[in-house]
Amino acid sequence: MESNERAVITQLVDRLRASYPDVSPETVTMVVEHQHAEFDGSRVRDFIPLFVERRARRELATARG
Repeated sequence: MESNERAVITQLVDRLRASYPDVSPETVTMVVEHQHAEFDGSRVRDFIPLFVERRARRELATARG
């Protein structure tokens, strides 16, 4: 993973923690890391942070109830 992608994912975790204050920070991190890992091995990486954010938001919203 490129350092730029890692930086974007780190910023994503911060944004999601702010958006989902009722979900523990550890859970947010775990969800993002899980969703990001789903794209391991993908050759084209340009939109992966966007896909991770969409999937993580969906999962966190579901977990929220």
